[in-house]
Amino acid sequence: MKKNLSYMDSVHRDGTIWNLSVMVILLLFPLAVAVIFNAIPDWQGLLMGLISTAPMYWAVGVVETITFVPMLGAGGSYLSFVTGNISNLKLPVALNALDQAGVKANSEEGEVVSTIAIAVSSIVTTLIIILGVLLITPLTPVLNAPVLAPAFAQILPALFGGLGVVFVSKNWKIAVAPVLLMLVLFIAVPALNAGTVGIMVPVSVLFTLGVSRVMYKKNML
Repeated sequence: MKKNLSYMDSVHRDGTIWNLSVMVILLLFPLAVAVIFNAIPDWQGLLMGLISTAPMYWAVGVVETITFVPMLGAGGSYLSFVTGNISNLKLPVALNALDQAGVKANSEEGEVVSTIAIAVSSIVTTLIIILGVLLITPLTPVLNAPVLAPAFAQILPALFGGLGVVFVSKNWKIAVAPVLLMLVLFIAVPALNAGTVGIMVPVSVLFTLGVSRVMYKKNML
């Protein structure tokens, strides 16, 4: 007799299958290109490159899993790690949906809300990309207009600024520490830029959790 899986069990089962499937597909593409075009890589050079870069991605992967999963929920995390762009898109979408619904990420309602929000975000993103590919040629003169350049430069700050106001206003004391940390780091280390967001977001989250716990112990929250 077939045993009926609970919602969470089915989420973990399907999420594991899809994540492993996507990993295999991503690895098959460069393998197919190498076979079709007879462009076999220099295995020694590939190994040396992996040794120098892979550990950083392993560390980021571990940190992101620890920090993002409690905020996204199980279903939302599986979807986010498959579709990507977590810190810039999926995380803000999920947090905003949870805030609008008035539920916590670790509740059953929050699990459903977060998953639906990220799924809809992924679908909308895909449709926009398809539309952009179709319209990129006729719209290129418009998009390259100098008058629009300042607006495009402020898209991400506007997105995170809007979300920041909502969450900072709820407990501004917690927000002080990570804001100061990021200001000091980005001023003191000019090499940090938009490309380091994937690393700095988890670092900021862990730092904020540590400071918040100390403040809680000292009855400052």
